[in-house]
Formats: sequence, C-alpha cells, structure tokens
Amino acid sequence: MFRGETITLTCEVQGGEGVQWEYEWRTSQSQTFRTNRKDWTFTASISGDYSCKSRSTHDSYSATEWSEDLTLSVSAHKPKAELKISKSPAGGRVNLNCSVKPSSSGWSFFWFRGEKPSKPLTTQDAVFLSNGQISVSQGGVYRCRGGRGEAVYHTEFSHFVSVVVTLSCEVEHESAGWSFYWYKAVPDLSHKSASYSYELLPASSNGTADNSYIIHGQTHTAGYVCRAGRGEPHVSTLYSQPDFVWSGDLHPSASLSVSPDRVQHFTSDSLSLTCEGNSAEWRVGSFLLPDLLSFCSDWGTMNGSTCHVQKIQSSNAVFWCESGSAFSNAVNITGHNDDLILLSPVHPVTEGHSLTLGCKWRTENILSKVVFYQNDTLIQSESRVEMIIPAVSKSHEGFYKCQSSGKESPQSWLAVTCQ
Repeated sequence: MFRGETITLTCEVQGGEGVQWEYEWRTSQSQTFRTNRKDWTFTASISGDYSCKSRSTHDSYSATEWSEDLTLSVSAHKPKAELKISKSPAGGRVNLNCSVKPSSSGWSFFWFRGEKPSKPLTTQDAVFLSNGQISVSQGGVYRCRGGRGEAVYHTEFSHFVSVVVTLSCEVEHESAGWSFYWYKAVPDLSHKSASYSYELLPASSNGTADNSYIIHGQTHTAGYVCRAGRGEPHVSTLYSQPDFVWSGDLHPSASLSVSPDRVQHFTSDSLSLTCEGNSAEWRVGSFLLPDLLSFCSDWGTMNGSTCHVQKIQSSNAVFWCESGSAFSNAVNITGHNDDLILLSPVHPVTEGHSLTLGCKWRTENILSKVVFYQNDTLIQSESRVEMIIPAVSKSHEGFYKCQSSGKESPQSWLAVTCQ
C-alpha cells in the first residue's frame, strides 16, 4: 500500500449468519472505535496492525474474541510509472510499455501524448495491446501513469519519451543504387476496390538515398506509399501497399458506426458498417491483421454508405471509412469460433454515461450465471446476464471478459473518454 490509497477492511464472524452484529476495531496505536458495518474504509497513512471483534446488538455479553492482527505496510513514497519503447520505429508503428516502480498488482494504465495533455489516449488514438502496452502511429512525446482502486489512486507520471514515426521502404531482392520516392495516398472512389491516386511529397521530389521517411506534424489520418527507382533510363518499381498513420482525431470529418455495436462477434454473425460525414461516396476498408489491405467489395456488399457483411471472418481486423477527402478513425472488430463472447461497445464510452456489458452464447441459450472480470480481477459475481455501470469513470477503463458455465470469453479493451 501507498500513503493516500483507500483501503477497505472486512470483519467476518464465522457461523454468525442471521445475527445482527456491531463491530469494534483496534489499531496498533491503541485506538478503538465501533461501527454498525462489517466493512471499514479509510485512507492509508501509516503502517500498523489492525484487528476487529463483534458483538450481537441484542446481547452485550456475546462478544467474540479479537481477530488475528492484520499487518498493513504503508509506503510513504508515491510510486512512479516507468515508460519504455519496446520496438524501434518502423512501418509506421511504435510499441510503448508502462509499468509501476516498485512493482505491485492491480494497476490500470493511462496514456498521454503532448507536454501538457488534458485527456488520456483512447482506442481512437492507439491500439491497446494489453493493460500495460499500446501501439501508436503518431509522433510526439508520450508519458503514462498507473491508477488503481475505486476512488482512483494515481502514481506519479513517467518521464517523457519521444516517438518519431518512421515509414520504411524495401525492395524485393534488394540491390544497390535505388532512390526512394514517397507519396500520400488519396482514395480514388471511381473504383470500389483498393485504388488510390498518389501525390508526391515535396521532400522526396528528387528521391532519397535513405529508405526511411519521418512523418512530421501530422494532424489527420493519412495513407502513404513508396516506390523505388534507379538507372538511366529510369526504371521504377510498382507502388507499395498503402501504410496508414492514424491521427486519433477526437472530431474527425468522417465516422464509422457498427451494428450490432460490439467488438466481439461470432464467425456466423452478420453486421453492418455505416459511414457518416460530408460526402456522397464512401467505401469501407479493412486490415485483416497484421497487414492484408482489403475493401468491402472483397468480403461484403456496399449499399450507399453502408457495407453489409454476411459472415464475420475468424480474425482480428481494423475497419475504417474513406471518402475522396477524408478518413474516419479506425475501429477494432474480432471474429471468434468460441462458444462465448463479451458484449462491449466498439467506440470509447464518455465519462458520466451509463454502460451495459453482456455475455452471449453462440447457441442463444439463456445464461445461468455470469461473472465479469476487469484486468483479470473479478468485479461482479451475481447471477446476472449483464453488468450495468450507471456512471462510467476512468477507473472503469481496461480489459474485460466474462465467464459462464465453465466457459470464458476472449477479452476486449474498454476505453473511457473525458467529457
């Protein structure tokens, strides 16, 4: 425990069911006091021993013995988060890892970009790989911190790390003498398949000897391609597949909605992906992870601004909308062959709003008992098919999964945004 954290102690009377008890608490400072509740919540300040005893409210002579002492060790030093880059910038993505020093359990992690960030990153800004690891594609300075408890106790911020997003270009059967050219990929909606027009970036008009290109100051999602050339007469390779650098814009000019609105789907499920924004023409793109670029025409039917998918593929995939001038933020959708899936929303939930999480069998059977976990910690064990959070806070951000009848769903990340 750290000074300032909130802790709850519980006094249990074995075999005392059906009796109304009052409770007496004792600390190592010889302080004693009574409560009518078996739970005592307080803010940790100093280390010490704690014990309790109970007596029936109807019989003052029926007091139990004092319980064994519970020793609480409280550190006066606030823990600090530690941030590391686990993967060198390449291919437009960088992995960041956050941990707490000294190490202890129960932490969720919050990520920030910029020297004076006001809001933590969400799934619109980064790919959340695990509770302590994200993957980002936008350059800048990043830091993180940990938080735990119902009344969230935060660590100190980590130091800043600087992320430079770098694209790389490789030629098959590599040989010497190549120059590299870099382009912005602009969607060409005269084709519903993977077709783009290419705008040469000014810094590479004469080609570069280096096969890498650093993205500076990007504020909106964009796609990039490269190709190489050499010799006289000049011989060029084909264009590369587009590589997208996602900005995580909080108010993008295009948006994507998913129906039914959930991250996890069974492979037998159908769904609709709808594009919205200031455009009359749209197409829906996808990366079937890690890097297979495809469009609705390859695996669904495009009708106006909506892509209808008859059957989800068994994989993790990223989907987005694009028009001739805009990209939406990307959403993650997963297809599963499992018997049980978690029902959680695709987009981040705003602080203060209500949230309902559910659990679903492939066979549509009624679930007898469902338990929910956040970051592998049991948070609800009542016999309910769904879990309702009346007002979401940042403490609810994390990885969730459900269990029922001995089966467990895959886990999905739930992001929370500030109002």
